[in-house]
Amino acid sequence: MKTLWHISKVKAVKPLKSGFIIIAVVFLQACGVYSFTGASVPPQAKTMSIGFFTNKAKLVEPTLSPVFTDILRDKFTTQLNLNMVERNGDLDIQGEIVKYQIKPVAIQGDQTAALNRLSITVKVRFTNKYEPDKDFEQNFTEFADYSSTQDFNSVKAGLIEAISNALADDIFNKAVVNW
Repeated sequence: MKTLWHISKVKAVKPLKSGFIIIAVVFLQACGVYSFTGASVPPQAKTMSIGFFTNKAKLVEPTLSPVFTDILRDKFTTQLNLNMVERNGDLDIQGEIVKYQIKPVAIQGDQTAALNRLSITVKVRFTNKYEPDKDFEQNFTEFADYSSTQDFNSVKAGLIEAISNALADDIFNKAVVNW
């Protein structure tokens, strides 16, 4: 008896589960294209372009432009189901690095810095071909602190990568996450 009840219960749940899935799919399609990241792009958008971010900061770090550009492109290609094209994508990001700066931030009693801060600012122009009301031009800034006892050249690559990842998250959220 216990087995028959269990089987009939399972059969009753299957249509309910299928109906829920169908309703969820219809609802999500009606609202645009979504991903598990919370990103939303117009359903007709098929391509994305991200230009190379040149370094126009006063202090130039040769590795910064390629590292940041690659991290930004990777963020969008792994999170969205759009084809990356050279230029003029349905969603397009252009910009440049406008600030790369190191400053002391935690001054001790003897007037020496306990921490230094690397700050990077990028200027971004985002264009959405199908939803121009979501276009923007904005500066994004992120930073990372490191101990003044550390040699900057030994921590530089890790700092640049961490800051670039944070900037890519900020840009992604502003461009396609509408929260």
